[in-house]
Amino acid sequence: MNAFHNKKSSDKEFSIGQVAEMFHIPISTLRYYDKEGLFPDMPRNSGIRKFTDREIECLHVIECLKKSGLDIKSIRQFMEWCSEGSSTYALRRELFLKQKSAVESEIKRLEKTLDMIRFKCWYYEQAILDGNENRLNKMLPDQLPAEIQTLYDHAMKNSQCCFSAAPLTGQHICHSQSFHFSILLFQPITAPLIS
Repeated sequence: MNAFHNKKSSDKEFSIGQVAEMFHIPISTLRYYDKEGLFPDMPRNSGIRKFTDREIECLHVIECLKKSGLDIKSIRQFMEWCSEGSSTYALRRELFLKQKSAVESEIKRLEKTLDMIRFKCWYYEQAILDGNENRLNKMLPDQLPAEIQTLYDHAMKNSQCCFSAAPLTGQHICHSQSFHFSILLFQPITAPLIS
């Protein structure tokens, strides 16, 4: 028995347009999900899709798995496991454990990125007050205020960061594999900074 179909559903039905608005996704996406077999028992009235509570519940799980990075093929496999009943409980649990780990890793990566952004917000607040970055340059990399130092250290932790002077300007750039962009940290006194 399908895990999404063993609960009593109300008689209420929703059109594809209503569901698209409810989940803030395009109608074409819902049609694609249906084409891929993610709503195997969805009722139709004269060929028109009618979403019931079970499809709504199913869609919540589909969107959750999709946002966790799972592809449609794997989501379809999960739906097939649901249809196979209790024999696939272990497989379903293993899938969610894997996605849990993936999401937790992504959260940690984003937390580091957010701390770098917080640091840079503080950095430019101070630069605006000072009218330059000379005082800030003297603080880096390990003489920052305690709270800001914590943000900076976390953002740079395990980043395999190396500093190199850019040709001509002497600007010091941090090349980090933990970020998808290079972060300009320092400004030489004799050169303008563009960050």
